Amino acid sequence: MEHATEQNEVEITVAAALAGVRGRIAKAATAAGRSADAVTLVGVSKVQPPERIEAALASGLRVFGENRVQEAAGRWESLRPLYPDLQLHLIGPLQTNKVKQAVALFDVIESVDRPRLAEALAAEMTRTGRQLPCFIQINTGEEPQKAGVLPADADAFIVRCRDEFGLQVVGLMCIPPADEEPSPHFALLAEMAKRHGLSGLSMGMSGDYEIAVRLGATHVRVGSAIFGTRLQK
Repeated sequence: MEHATEQNEVEITVAAALAGVRGRIAKAATAAGRSADAVTLVGVSKVQPPERIEAALASGLRVFGENRVQEAAGRWESLRPLYPDLQLHLIGPLQTNKVKQAVALFDVIESVDRPRLAEALAAEMTRTGRQLPCFIQINTGEEPQKAGVLPADADAFIVRCRDEFGLQVVGLMCIPPADEEPSPHFALLAEMAKRHGLSGLSMGMSGDYEIAVRLGATHVRVGSAIFGTRLQK
């Protein structure tokens, strides 16, 4: 009985947080003259306990983002059969030795950031016939510790991913520097996507997703604002 009560409390808390985030997305979209339906909320479920994930699922969230292939496999392989409309996005760095597992598990790859990875993904997708939509990650802040293509190299890499590797590139993704105003980074990403005729913009997290929506985000990756503080890093 005590466990059931605790789970009920988690469900109420997560449901309220999720409703709040959805409401703020809708308000930001309306302010920008956009439809809230044009924005996909990606719940960042990495290192969150199962009860919080189950609470989000109970509240109707069906798109989740994971950083690590192994963690995602352990979490979702048992849950996936229960939710046929579930969509999983890989939003963290991907090692080439994890490409086979990633292509089998995920529905969208958001972190394509180097030729070797693009080539490996293309080969595995051809082998399996599972062609996944891909976002190219741009390191808009040119941070040495962060993954992503440098802005100066982005145009050539986008063309190469499409023309040479044959990837289904649907958009761009970025993670602005934590200590900088995000708007210029979001604007840069939007301009770059427009230049290449890409409609997808994965940008904005718990602290800045409303700004991202106003600047054209089609996907926002929100973790702590829905699930609460992570239990570990």
